[in-house]
Amino acid sequence: MQQAQHYLHKLWQTGCEFLGCDYAILGGAMTWVSERNLVAAISNAGGFGVIACGAMPPDILAQEIQATRALTKKNFGVNLITLHPQLDDLVQVCLQEKVSHVVLAGGVPAKQTIETFKEAGIKVICFAPALALAKRMIKFGADALVIEGNEAGGHIGPVSTSVLAQEILPHITDVPIFIAGGIGRGDAMVSYLEMGASGCQLGTRFVCATECQAHPNFKKAFIRGAARNAVISAQIDPRFPVIPVRALDNKGTQDFMVFQREMINKVDQGDLELDAAQMEIEHYWAGALRKAVVEGDVEHGSLMAGQSVGLVKAEQPTQDIINELVDQALAALENRHRRAS
Repeated sequence: MQQAQHYLHKLWQTGCEFLGCDYAILGGAMTWVSERNLVAAISNAGGFGVIACGAMPPDILAQEIQATRALTKKNFGVNLITLHPQLDDLVQVCLQEKVSHVVLAGGVPAKQTIETFKEAGIKVICFAPALALAKRMIKFGADALVIEGNEAGGHIGPVSTSVLAQEILPHITDVPIFIAGGIGRGDAMVSYLEMGASGCQLGTRFVCATECQAHPNFKKAFIRGAARNAVISAQIDPRFPVIPVRALDNKGTQDFMVFQREMINKVDQGDLELDAAQMEIEHYWAGALRKAVVEGDVEHGSLMAGQSVGLVKAEQPTQDIINELVDQALAALENRHRRAS
């Protein structure tokens, strides 16, 4: 076991040093879910929690950062959506609060935004759904990347995690890369670490953490859910290029289809501009997610979940989840050593 511990340490040492934590396990930033309690719990357990800013206004983000600091002395990050209408103000909040790491998501960040953080000594993590974009983000100054495949929950791209890892990891070796999407066990983490990743990001696995403030109904839906239940939303009109969302299939999934048709009809009848209708469709998810996570309406709300939801079997303390992931990683390394011998 000591040999496995040493090897695991070497595998994710770069990621741990970059994040400033014991285990290079990032908590995926989930709107309405990744708030102070869960973020602090992940960091206190040795991982790296990330606040999901989502649609928060600047004053609320500042309060959330301060409240998280009151719960942990460990490092944590802030996830900002690059399409947020008050992005510049949110950037200033992160500068004023002297956060250590910022994750830029939801679109291609401007080079100036990255440079602003770097000039303040804040480490910048960007998403890269393709090799070309990964190289572009590094050229812009990104300190690390997250590669997220479409097995993940929420807004997703078209390519699987395993394919993205093969496409990008062999060619990007100068910054830490964290793999995300469909990861729910430690042995899967080891596989990506051995491919060259510096760590992994998990979101779905932490939804049923004891410290997570999500509604009990939301957690129960995850515990009952199977991988095949986490489906991708459909686009029904090419004029409305809806970003696919993976969530547990429910009445809310059907409601979204009805809502899309209503917006399309309004555009066709001249009652609504195309851009405005597109924005209404995007806003649908924010309200539907809050309905499920906060209010507990798991029938009509959005149950954003990755395909690893089938690996979520019970509500557990965050420390137990982290320990379980690390133990699984070590057991996988031990088994490989035995087979090799």
